[in-house]
Amino acid sequence: MRNPLSDRIVEIPPSGIRKFFDIVSEMKDAISLGVGEPDFDTPWHIREEGIYSLEKGRTFYTSNAGLKELKIEICNYLSRRFAATYDPDHEVMVTVGGSEAIDIALRAMLNPGDEVLIPQPSYVSYVPCTILANGVPVIIDLEAKDQFKLTGEKLLEKITPKTKVLVLPFPNNPTGAVMKAEELEEIVKIVIEKDLFVISDEIYSELTYGSDHTTIAAFPGMRDRTVLINGFSKSYAMTGWRLGYAAAPRVILEQMLKIHQFAIMCAPTTSQYAAVAALREGDKDVQMMRESYDQRRRYLIHAFQEMELDCFEPHGAFYTFPSIKRFGMTSDEFATRLLREEKVAVVPGTAFGDCGEGYLRISYAYSLENLKEALSRMDRFIKRLEEKA
Repeated sequence: MRNPLSDRIVEIPPSGIRKFFDIVSEMKDAISLGVGEPDFDTPWHIREEGIYSLEKGRTFYTSNAGLKELKIEICNYLSRRFAATYDPDHEVMVTVGGSEAIDIALRAMLNPGDEVLIPQPSYVSYVPCTILANGVPVIIDLEAKDQFKLTGEKLLEKITPKTKVLVLPFPNNPTGAVMKAEELEEIVKIVIEKDLFVISDEIYSELTYGSDHTTIAAFPGMRDRTVLINGFSKSYAMTGWRLGYAAAPRVILEQMLKIHQFAIMCAPTTSQYAAVAALREGDKDVQMMRESYDQRRRYLIHAFQEMELDCFEPHGAFYTFPSIKRFGMTSDEFATRLLREEKVAVVPGTAFGDCGEGYLRISYAYSLENLKEALSRMDRFIKRLEEKA
């Protein structure tokens, strides 16, 4: 029998995040600090709207691009929060999570051989989605000395005549790095000068600490070059509702919508009605969750200092990215031993790119009680390592 599989698919490795959680799920008394999922319940008024939509029998397809009411609220939100203006009829579409938006944006924009610049460490989907879209991923290695931010110098080093798209993954998963307005200005100049397009993944835009998020789409000259991707999973604790959106120039969005039509039809109707309530009435919920995450963030940074673990201060998302280089172990070795010996699951930095070697991703989307217990176990593990050194 002939090989039933695609060579391209077989050659793509599975996500490096899942390995440890498959083990944790069967390990008694294990604590996981690895999942990028809020520990809050979806706010009740949002759930109520979803329930009400079901009670009213709203179980039909919406238009392919999403409910008009929701698209209007998305445009209102982007204008109010980030000074980015879009036409709800032609420049916004609702997707099945931000992940679908990333996938179809790349497929809509790339021709075979086009290069996509992907700063790493970063979310695991960018590279495989580029490959599946017949593009060529080109990695930009970010460094702790730059607080894992993209610099103009690093960007210029990787641009070739084949470069078409820059993925801008900020606030960043896994590092927690953010790009401020003055730092984005340098990137904007290069993008315009080199005639590039940007896919800006802003799923953590509401989770920034100490300063407000700035979108690259709001800079002069960038609106027509940017696909802005966001969603409801992280900000409103709606991961299981599977709802995201893309805002982009009409010429790009129409082709993204074509792929969405054939592959998906429309995002879940119940989720869309709930999302309208989230955008209209959810600011206080977001503020409450952000303040709680900030408290946990500060606790982790202090705990790492006491353990003498090097960790730059993250200002976005809900992750820390401490260095374990001084122990002379790979990230995978450290994470595996920590799980086996202390039943604490973290993610090796290499799950997010080769330059993540020597780091761990530790999420603080967990209760302080769980964080304290997990960090106590981790401290015990580190002290044993130091005694044997």
